[in-house]
Amino acid sequence: MPVRSACATRNGRPVPLAEVPILDFPAFREMLFDRGGRIAALFGRALANGEVRLTAVVAGAQETLHLVSTDVNRRFPSLTPELPQVHLFEREIAEQYGIRVEGHPWLNPVRFPKGSVGVMDFFRMQGEEIHEVAVGPVHAGVIEPGHFRFQCHGENVFHLEISLGYQHRGIEWKLVGAPDKRTLHYMETLAGDTSIGHAIAYCEAVEALSGAVVPPRAQALRAIALELERLANHTGDLGALANDVGYLPTASYCGRLRGDFLNLTALLCGNRFGRGLVRPGGAGFDADETRLRELAERLEAAMQDVTAAAGLLWNSASVMARFEQTGTITPEQCQDLGLVGVVARACGVERDVRCEFPWGRYHAAPIPIATAPSGDVYARAYVRWLEIQNSAAFVRQQLQELPTGAVRVEIPPLAPDHMVVSLVEGWRGEICHVAVTDSSGRFAAYKVVDPSFHNWAGLALALRNQQISDFPLCNKSFNLSYCGFDL
Repeated sequence: MPVRSACATRNGRPVPLAEVPILDFPAFREMLFDRGGRIAALFGRALANGEVRLTAVVAGAQETLHLVSTDVNRRFPSLTPELPQVHLFEREIAEQYGIRVEGHPWLNPVRFPKGSVGVMDFFRMQGEEIHEVAVGPVHAGVIEPGHFRFQCHGENVFHLEISLGYQHRGIEWKLVGAPDKRTLHYMETLAGDTSIGHAIAYCEAVEALSGAVVPPRAQALRAIALELERLANHTGDLGALANDVGYLPTASYCGRLRGDFLNLTALLCGNRFGRGLVRPGGAGFDADETRLRELAERLEAAMQDVTAAAGLLWNSASVMARFEQTGTITPEQCQDLGLVGVVARACGVERDVRCEFPWGRYHAAPIPIATAPSGDVYARAYVRWLEIQNSAAFVRQQLQELPTGAVRVEIPPLAPDHMVVSLVEGWRGEICHVAVTDSSGRFAAYKVVDPSFHNWAGLALALRNQQISDFPLCNKSFNLSYCGFDL
């Protein structure tokens, strides 16, 4: 007998909480497997009776999202052995609510919300000449903190365990009772290099719950800013990858060009990271014809230089020797772990929210999905280059066809007792925000899934049977966010 159907919805379409089915756990489990999709989010919400309501967001086919819930008390059987992509979600739920997830293969802490950050039982291998290498959380460069524990035999890495949580700020808890005047600040600083992506995801959720219709001109300005954010970060990553293998021409070019793209965002709103541009109801800034013309001219100049810098990279045999067959992820591993964004597309998996679950301007102006088949450092670098070209073409088109009219509308009160899923393709990959309102229209729960939450496990897998000296290169080819993960 088929189980009761999940609630089917779309990206940015609110649904009454009463329409989200609450199943017993066996039916809930069967529903997750029956959907045949990917788990975009799995989170808990404490109930007044002491139980915890688990809600899953399953990304299905044909732009459809499936919502389903179950209530658990002090324990539930782990889904991870059969559905590995939920392994970190289950660890998070266990840590947040003190629930025992029975049968989970490695139930270590995720963010250490109760203190003692980094104090945990790391996986250890035993054997002759096996040795352990600990890296971080304090690193040599000016970067965020994270701890990496390698199990090695000589230079060969058998296993890498990653421990984060050093920048846990409790943002999701602080969002309960919102929105208020601090909420957008939290969104713009969830992951500083993804200010536009997270701000759009939040605003799309609020606008859906309020019924506000964002003007077309504001939608276009948001999309331009999102693609400029992608251009800046992908360009910076190409330079950083070149630097990691000692290829200074591209490293020097791209380090400067990243700043040029950031300055294009500053030209729109006065802030290089785009803070202040995306606002509930539309955009915080407009652009006149003179500014738009300057934006187009500076974009073309930057793209000429990026094209030259990337050409140097691809034509260097020594660079390709280091990139190719390093840190490989197979398509099967990608599907098992539910990897997203550049990492997934570099495995040949066509996974891009702009095409699968389009929102805003992307309904009218889709972007081709850029993929590469090899799943290695080279593929992750080359997908970035393809996306640089696609994003630049998109921005050119939007600048030429920018709609006229207003850039912002007022936001009515949010609908009470509703849920909405907002998906955005940030430069790293899928950003998922889930907002749940209470009877007064305030947030009863707010779940954020940064693409890094899905992809850190992929980095650990990419290091297996690699030389430990390949770690910086593999790490940069993923370039995941510590603070976006830690929240």
